[in-house]
Amino acid sequence: MAQAEDLVAEIEALEGKLAEAKTAITRRFIGQERVVDLTLSALLCGGHALLIGLPGLGKTRLVETLSTVMGLDGNRVQFTPDLMPADILGSEVLETGADGSRAFKFIPGPIFCQLLMADEINRASPRTQSALLQAMQEKVVTVAGETRPLEAPFHVLATQNPIEQEGTYPLPEAQLDRFLVQIDVAYPDRDTERDILLATTGAEEAESYQVFDGPSLIAAQKLLRRMPVGDTVVETILDLVRAFRPGDPSAPERVRDVVAWGPGPRAAQALMLTVRARALLQGRLAPSMEDVIAMARPVLVHRMALSFSARARGEDLGTLIEDVAGAALRSEAAA
Repeated sequence: MAQAEDLVAEIEALEGKLAEAKTAITRRFIGQERVVDLTLSALLCGGHALLIGLPGLGKTRLVETLSTVMGLDGNRVQFTPDLMPADILGSEVLETGADGSRAFKFIPGPIFCQLLMADEINRASPRTQSALLQAMQEKVVTVAGETRPLEAPFHVLATQNPIEQEGTYPLPEAQLDRFLVQIDVAYPDRDTERDILLATTGAEEAESYQVFDGPSLIAAQKLLRRMPVGDTVVETILDLVRAFRPGDPSAPERVRDVVAWGPGPRAAQALMLTVRARALLQGRLAPSMEDVIAMARPVLVHRMALSFSARARGEDLGTLIEDVAGAALRSEAAA
């Protein structure tokens, strides 16, 4: 009983700290509450996020603000077609000492940080994109045959421009699967855009402030994994993920018609973590069915693919996920 009370007290304390963090973020990144919540969810789960949106919607500003608020050492890499893996990971150089001796010295690249912004990641070649794979999954990099650990916590927030595809290299499925969530950054509504105009075109701009640091974020990530998840939520996660696999007997007919391949077990793991994070951010002690439905699209949309005929007909994966997830919620409510 005492352990349960201690867990509740820890969760409530973290919820208060997260509310303060959101307040600090919105001083510089106005509106877009869902984008902020999804990005914070990725950090709370110890994962990485892919932000997709048009230029000028504040993606870079959000990442810079997060670096300040979460107290993380951040670096930014602008991905270009001529970027090489060594430009990200670092390289060894031959150094001559005062006594004439020579030795190789490792010069770490920008990946040796706690929060890496990979700006327009799809502009780099597949060779350079793959340089991030080991780091994103295993939190280490291998350079010149030597494996070097990255400082914890380590997160990658990558951005993509969805409209300009000329000269870009679509991310391979293996790398997309490493991103915990895909966050679609849309245009702000009129009132939000008005607030942005007034806040960013004056003589002074509001500054964010630090709320977390590296150790406290790691502690929050550990606490999140201790949050209880009800059997109903677990079963809903399993049902939802399996429903999008066209070869599974439980898959709806519409999924079999339009989906070429569906999400794997890593998607179910991501949902288990992100529903807890959403509950935390909303001030609740445990996730609900609504959390599963809300997190289905950002967790699953980049882990699936439409068939060729479905793409030709103009089918949309996001709409499909929302329809199937909504049907699952209605079915559960009726039961």
